[in-house]
Amino acid sequence: MGLNQYYELIVRGGVLMWPILLCSIVALTIIIERFLALRRADVDAREFMDAMRQVLRQDRVQEALEQCDESNAPIARIMKAGILKHNRPKDDIREAIEDAARFEVPRLERYLSGLATCATVAPMLGLLGTVQGMIKCFAQIQNKRGQVSPADLAEGIGNALVATAAGLIVAIPALIVYNYFVTRVQGMVTEMEASSSELMDLLTRRHNDREY
Repeated sequence: MGLNQYYELIVRGGVLMWPILLCSIVALTIIIERFLALRRADVDAREFMDAMRQVLRQDRVQEALEQCDESNAPIARIMKAGILKHNRPKDDIREAIEDAARFEVPRLERYLSGLATCATVAPMLGLLGTVQGMIKCFAQIQNKRGQVSPADLAEGIGNALVATAAGLIVAIPALIVYNYFVTRVQGMVTEMEASSSELMDLLTRRHNDREY
């Protein structure tokens, strides 16, 4: 379909096609941004922790901090917060890690509420377009005192069907991708929690060894 055909379809669907189109643009922008952001953040936690485990067991704290600085992943920033407290008690280390995690998790979930809103609002706008189209049909019937032909009702029915279809076309993919992102973020948070627990054990064991 060419641009003219898309424009004619939007015009045929009625004025509510424009907010539906806006929802589709916002949803697509969020999907692209979150896909790229989560891809950058998705560092192999096991590989990262293998490196952390090796350097911390050899008491190379500065090297561990440098490796955290080299990575832009959330897990690296959380690890750095804990490592900076390596000489402190376990409770202080845990508090530093939890504070860093509370900052990082919302960054992973950024804009997902906007995507969910688009997935919810688009079909509702489509339904409103359906109601609007039906109102036009009944207005035609009233104006012509029931003496109507299919052509007289075509505009209203066309508005109803096009708006409903457009709303669903936007909402269904947006909802699927939203659920995918939520699942992916939850998996990353679980990995970060496991890695944080392991880091606390490493730093606590190292601190106890130094005391002895």
